[in-house]
Amino acid sequence: MIKRDAEKTLLRFAEEYPVVTVTGPRQSGKTTLVKSLFGDKLYFNLEQLSHFEFATNDPEGFMAQMPDGGVIDEIQRVPQLLSLIQVISDKKKINGMFILTGSSQFELMQGITQSLAGRTALLTLLPLSLNEIKNAQMLKSNNENIYRSFMPRIVNEGLNPSEALDFYFRTYVERDVRNFAQIRNLSQFQMFVRMCAGRVGQLLNLSSLGNDIGVSHTTIREWISILKASYIVFTLEPYYENIGKRLMKSPKLYFYDPGLAAYLLGIENEKQIATHPLLGNLFENMVVCEFMKYRFNNGKTNNLNFFRDSRGNEVDIVYSVAQHKIPIEVKAGATVRPVFFKGLRYFETLFPDLPYGKILVYGGNEMQKRQDANVIPPANIYSELESLI
Repeated sequence: MIKRDAEKTLLRFAEEYPVVTVTGPRQSGKTTLVKSLFGDKLYFNLEQLSHFEFATNDPEGFMAQMPDGGVIDEIQRVPQLLSLIQVISDKKKINGMFILTGSSQFELMQGITQSLAGRTALLTLLPLSLNEIKNAQMLKSNNENIYRSFMPRIVNEGLNPSEALDFYFRTYVERDVRNFAQIRNLSQFQMFVRMCAGRVGQLLNLSSLGNDIGVSHTTIREWISILKASYIVFTLEPYYENIGKRLMKSPKLYFYDPGLAAYLLGIENEKQIATHPLLGNLFENMVVCEFMKYRFNNGKTNNLNFFRDSRGNEVDIVYSVAQHKIPIEVKAGATVRPVFFKGLRYFETLFPDLPYGKILVYGGNEMQKRQDANVIPPANIYSELESLI
């Protein structure tokens, strides 16, 4: 099992809060992580029919099995348990009493807001980071990493990514969709998800997507919300500041697992990524996720934006550190070229106060200290951030 960077944060949360809730995509390793760290606690999985029926039909009796607390997987399936957990945790006042997991943002957060506000710590566990894969000595080339996916089971067991992601998409995604909304035409929704993959790393245009599929932009907005709630996609919001420039207001679209995006694009091996027109977008998706995983694994929220003005000047990532910003450019090329620094130099003319410097993440393997930026490969993002912040 690959050691997860979020372990220290999760254990610290359990020492400080009566309830810890671990959220994230299905198959991102939530169950494996909590069972490995809290193996002494009783464990219940609400995906298991007997546990689900017991918790649904007799929630108080179900909770009575855990006088000293426990681990409850997929808690969003029986949200009425959250109010009982609130009562028990308030009465016992024992930190780390309950460890909960969930893979549905909307249902889970709605229940937590109503019942466990102020009582639970929240940890988002995404699929494996490059840092975790590197530490496990399982790092491959950038294209192979993207194709292989970052789902722990695929990486650990060496599964065929195309097959495993096909099963993942046809089971978890379709089932979650049915749980969230009544999609009348499932094949149309599947086409929508594939078209989202074709727009990975690009500005989200609801009307364009709707026109291509034959539905309204309102429907597309609802479907995007479903994919977000199911931890399939996320959006990166543009960076705003009153600088007298016309800035883009549309977000950019990414997948929590770049491997899933590659599968949806019909990519069947890493060689096809090298020649794919969306190579740069998939590489960018991987890098954006790596910065996000660094944040989440350390118990922090997403603070990433991108910068683009109406003239096409852009920086792929703007990382906030208090009132300061770190502009980050992402290029899939393995050879550093002067043009790679164009966006970073432009950003510095607008925001000259950059005490943490600038970063270029590229497709090569060597770290370089340059006047224009620190040049790093994707696998060194963690160490770079730790050295800067």
